[in-house]
Amino acid sequence: MAGMAFFDFSLDQLKTYCPDREEPADFDAFWQQTLADARLSPLNATFEAVDYGLAAFETFDVTFNGYGGQPIKGWLQLPRQRSGRLPCVVEYIGYGGGRGFPTDWLLWSSAGFAHLVMDTRGQGSAWSAGHTPDPDPVGAPAYPGFLTRGLRSPEEHYYRRVYTDGVRAVEAVRAHPAVDAARVAVVGASQGGGITIAVAGLADGLAAALPDVPFLCDFRRATSMVDSHPYAEVRQYLHTHRDAVDQAFRTLDHLDGVHLAATATAASLWSVALMDDICPPSTVYAAYNAWAGPKQIVQYPYNGHEGGGPFHEREKLAFLRSVLG
Repeated sequence: MAGMAFFDFSLDQLKTYCPDREEPADFDAFWQQTLADARLSPLNATFEAVDYGLAAFETFDVTFNGYGGQPIKGWLQLPRQRSGRLPCVVEYIGYGGGRGFPTDWLLWSSAGFAHLVMDTRGQGSAWSAGHTPDPDPVGAPAYPGFLTRGLRSPEEHYYRRVYTDGVRAVEAVRAHPAVDAARVAVVGASQGGGITIAVAGLADGLAAALPDVPFLCDFRRATSMVDSHPYAEVRQYLHTHRDAVDQAFRTLDHLDGVHLAATATAASLWSVALMDDICPPSTVYAAYNAWAGPKQIVQYPYNGHEGGGPFHEREKLAFLRSVLG
């Protein structure tokens, strides 16, 4: 479905839009400590062969330990016809969805890549079934959804856990004997795009990152610009908790894709939809313009949050063939 008419900056303005970076002084130390703490628990990655009737693929039910040593689910699919170690695509899911079934995820393995899709803790009841609980829900008041869970503290925020899970997913699949650890790409759309940016900023040695119409970027602008969900969760929370504005944005600054993009060096291919009223184009460009590594972006002028769809899948396949071989 198409979004609203053009409502954001012009394309020329978007190409140069760089909001003031309000990166917290402890940003690097916060994430270094978070990942160090997570790595105190063994990955314990397991890959259990399962049969979903897919003759062309080997399918594995994946479990690994993410944030806090807590088990995270996923699927790994490998083309049956292969030689040597494969380049791998790690995929993160959009807001509210879960890993569903292996039959939902055939693109990347069909193209000859190993493909791990990570379940998102606590999600998977809005549009695709999930199988990973979030055993650490913070008991503080929150607006329904995930974006305000733990909003008063970066240490307690939900996305601290999810981003950590995302990094651990990369580490888990790199240990699989069919995967070439030096040729791993991260991909995702919307929330999955936001997680892609975060993991690219936090994990070492990624070959490529492909964020599509990413969520979780430039929170101040996003929450003041659109009244659509999920960003509206923050606005509604602050409408009620009028005294929590500074505290909330201090937390979100630790999670903002703009700051995480500034530490990412992998080759990247982005998409943005210029009528997207869920993840506004300026918020996408804020992160894109901050990206430290090689980058290119494809605009879809007359699309909303569905972005480029199958048109962009073709772009991504060509890009990853060139980068990963």
